[in-house]
Amino acid sequence: MSPSPLPRILCSSVVRSVHQGESHGGVYLVDLEAGSSEQVLDWTDASINWEGRGGDRGLRGIAFHEGSIYLAASDEVFVFDRAFNRLGSFRNEYLHMCHEIFVEGNRLYLSSTGFDAVLEYDLAKEAFTRGWSLRYASAWKLRRTFNLKVPPTLRTFDPNQPGGPMPGDTSHVNHVWVQGDAVLASGTKLSGLWQVNGPRLQRHATIPFGTHNTRPFRDGVLFNHTRTDRIAYASPAGDVLASVALPTYPKYELEHADLPEDLARATFGRGLTTLADGRVVGGSSPATISLYDIDAGECLTSVNITMDVRNAVHGLEIWPFD
Repeated sequence: MSPSPLPRILCSSVVRSVHQGESHGGVYLVDLEAGSSEQVLDWTDASINWEGRGGDRGLRGIAFHEGSIYLAASDEVFVFDRAFNRLGSFRNEYLHMCHEIFVEGNRLYLSSTGFDAVLEYDLAKEAFTRGWSLRYASAWKLRRTFNLKVPPTLRTFDPNQPGGPMPGDTSHVNHVWVQGDAVLASGTKLSGLWQVNGPRLQRHATIPFGTHNTRPFRDGVLFNHTRTDRIAYASPAGDVLASVALPTYPKYELEHADLPEDLARATFGRGLTTLADGRVVGGSSPATISLYDIDAGECLTSVNITMDVRNAVHGLEIWPFD
């Protein structure tokens, strides 16, 4: 029996260190089978008014629900149909620097990095319903230097009322996942995938600092370890069971490779999903979508969108409408 055709992937990208008037990113449909890509949204599209909406931060997390596409910007979530006609958008005063988003049932969960928070949005009622803040009092550099694997302080709040968390980024919550009744949150300044069950916070898994897209996988967790340019599968205790290196390109092929790495760099890994057979799809810079066999440590195929190192994949999901 021949293998099933590879799926198309919808991905967003953020372009760093750009000038006014240049594109800050877009959304692409990537065909892994054909090895091609098509841009379906551009942040500079004159038909879309991005003003006042985190306009310099590009599009980020992606989710689907009942035929609609949800795309997160910094301070607002945009809703499109499958032909990318804009249907609407919504905001919240506690939504800032939004990264990844996740749909479970009729609820949309959003990582609000600028408030150390996760927000819950009822898609049927079109209303925000709950919020959780995971915040530290101590400095991030101290935790990283001494590898302090301490839990943040959990606080629940009503995202429709004043008195919630103040703006701040002590834990850099950048990813959210829901498993059963538990909300799972992770980020680059967190040493764990933290599980919220009602008012309680517990460690679901130990992870290294500097991760993106941490999610349950098999008996452990899967994540982009962006600091080491690898995708890793680890046990709940944090032992790496398998990993694979992200694709690299010769420097002479890259555009804007002379920029400092704190502004833009090649092989920055972000964006992650899995196929039904256990193979992994991940994003990296310059904007590239790759299919991996993590057990064999092999990159099976890649589709490069651009060689501009400033253009980094952010969110990606399997396109559900084929």
